[in-house]
Amino acid sequence: MSTVRLYAEDLRPGVVFDLGGAKVSREEILDFGRRFDPLPLHTDEDAAAASRFGGLIASGFHTLAVLQRLLVDAVLSRAAVIAGREITSLRMLAPVRPGDVLHGTMEILEVRPRDDGTAAVRSRGALTNDSGTVVLELQGETLWEHRPPGGREGGTA
Repeated sequence: MSTVRLYAEDLRPGVVFDLGGAKVSREEILDFGRRFDPLPLHTDEDAAAASRFGGLIASGFHTLAVLQRLLVDAVLSRAAVIAGREITSLRMLAPVRPGDVLHGTMEILEVRPRDDGTAAVRSRGALTNDSGTVVLELQGETLWEHRPPGGREGGTA
């Protein structure tokens, strides 16, 4: 388990986290599609080739899962996050194809203290492919803990 180093007090509107990147493989697209979104666009290369997309594409939910993984690895694994509350907007803007490298960002939009001693954090996440096209955008809200009394300062946001 990692040490918590990032609390609600460390976040400011306008801060953008670089989440790094991930390559999406043909095998991952097929596996995710077969398991969770078994439409021919995600599971059958011949059917996908005959579609308007001209080939295999990742499920939008697979793409969303890539963003979540990047977010956990880069930020949430060291953050005092309690839970996700809502996704207020989710846009799947362009297809993700085998071999695409997706780069993630998360921007803090608002940090709002709540009566229960937590903070509601609104943020915007995005994935961009290696051609610079935004393939997914979302806005959502998570609950964060405040730094405990006597807790060390030193967040990185």
